[in-house]
Amino acid sequence: MKKIRNSAQLLSHGDIDSRRIVLEIADRTLERLDSYRRIQSIMRLDGDVLHIGTRSWDLSKKRNVYLIGAGKACNHMAMAVDHVLGDRLTYGIAIVKIHEESDRFNRTEVFVGGHPLPNEEGHRASRKIIELVDQAGPDDLFIAVISGGSSALMSCPIDGITLQDEIDTTDVLLKSGAGIYEINAVRRHISALNGGMLAKRIQAVGAELIGFGISDAVGSPATGDIAVPYAAYKSTPIGPDMTTLDDARATIVNRNVADRLPKSVVDYLMHAGPEAETPKAFPDNTYFLLNTLPDSCIYAKEVCEEMGLPAMIVTSFLEGESRDAGTFWASIAREVQVYGRPIKPPCVLLSSGEVTTLIDDNSVIKGHGGPGQEMAVSFAITAEKTQGACLLSIDSEGTDGTAKVAGGITDSTSFKAAAAKEISLYQALREHSCYEALSSIDSAIFTGNTGTNLCDLNILYVPAPKENK
Repeated sequence: MKKIRNSAQLLSHGDIDSRRIVLEIADRTLERLDSYRRIQSIMRLDGDVLHIGTRSWDLSKKRNVYLIGAGKACNHMAMAVDHVLGDRLTYGIAIVKIHEESDRFNRTEVFVGGHPLPNEEGHRASRKIIELVDQAGPDDLFIAVISGGSSALMSCPIDGITLQDEIDTTDVLLKSGAGIYEINAVRRHISALNGGMLAKRIQAVGAELIGFGISDAVGSPATGDIAVPYAAYKSTPIGPDMTTLDDARATIVNRNVADRLPKSVVDYLMHAGPEAETPKAFPDNTYFLLNTLPDSCIYAKEVCEEMGLPAMIVTSFLEGESRDAGTFWASIAREVQVYGRPIKPPCVLLSSGEVTTLIDDNSVIKGHGGPGQEMAVSFAITAEKTQGACLLSIDSEGTDGTAKVAGGITDSTSFKAAAAKEISLYQALREHSCYEALSSIDSAIFTGNTGTNLCDLNILYVPAPKENK
């Protein structure tokens, strides 16, 4: 397998036939989603002319060509642009979550930012981006590559709010049960770069901006022809921001976090005037949208069909508490195997979205994990009743929560396997130590950077009951 690096370990136990099916679907889907391949399929340099999809640019008329990027898929996105441009690239800055040894750049400096919590290196890189943009002019071209995670990685709070304030704000919001739209509404309105502020800065110096984006927003429509500029591009540091100051204020009130957020953040957001609103339109920029969240399910279904497996996309809007989602998937698996509803076994059921984990009290945390791992552990508890059922739940970019694994895979044998090692999966959920539990039963999935970032991908395989075979 090309993307899942520890497949041999994952296939060394449990219901191996079911695991092999689920892992192959996931691996082939991630391969199709890799942004390096996606960008290089539409971008080429022909002498002085840069071709991207249906558009072209004469680089002989540009003084400098700069590459800037941030996000959990930024490694592959930035490498694709860097490799196509070669010596035509003046300089690049890429802020990534994990710098892989296999990453190779020509003229791009790489910084390892913090995610889900910002860090000092991401802040330092963001300051360098601001310096780079502010010295540019109308004859310069910026090519930006942005994927999910950029809000934390490209961390540069406005004057009056410190980096630690932003770190604390992010931490509180992530544990509040708030959805990503709510979290972004707050973070973008205290940032000097996010929420379209980077594009606004480029616009102010008169430079041209070309943007490549991956949208991990729940509710985004599936991509069409990626070679055609995407007129409705929105959000992230390089596009218009759809969140508002009122949204940020509502998040603070609705999630009851005013007394836990830094005072500087609450005071600023509650008293900021219209001039503090983020930009809502950039009609002169050119954007290419490489992938959106529903694409992962669509590609996975195509892979299933190639493998001769009936498949159904259940939803690309999955949100809510991760452990509840795991129980739900186990219930669906049982319904399928016992009653053949909503689809007859053997079959694959697919979903994508962004589940979250509510943590009211940090003192209960005894380990590491993330929503995908909690979903897999929760599934294992109930799936014991459905022979051969197997669920893979990953964050498609390769890291899930606080652990450096993509997620987990469990099947109908996993609960007993854990118990045999005196591991309580119930306790793992209570103490948010699902990484340790899954690792102990060789069920944590390791990919490293995948080259995409489309939030959660969940793949459930349900075989026919043995007595019907």
